[in-house]
Amino acid sequence: MKIFLGILHILLAIVLTIVVLLQQRREGGFSGVFGGGAQANAKQWQRFSGLTKLTIVLASLFMISSLFLALIR
Repeated sequence: MKIFLGILHILLAIVLTIVVLLQQRREGGFSGVFGGGAQANAKQWQRFSGLTKLTIVLASLFMISSLFLALIR
């Protein structure tokens, strides 16, 4: 089980890195990251691009796999 989770974790890290590097750069810096964006509402998920949604899902899976690896070691 540890080997499977370790391999899955490494694959998630590689794919997450690739997806982040594929995204186009946007102007505005970190203002939108910390809630400083001008338009923050409940429908923001629909305005995200496909790569942004994929990044969010992969980052969540990466964090969950990190927790599982920490708990079984």
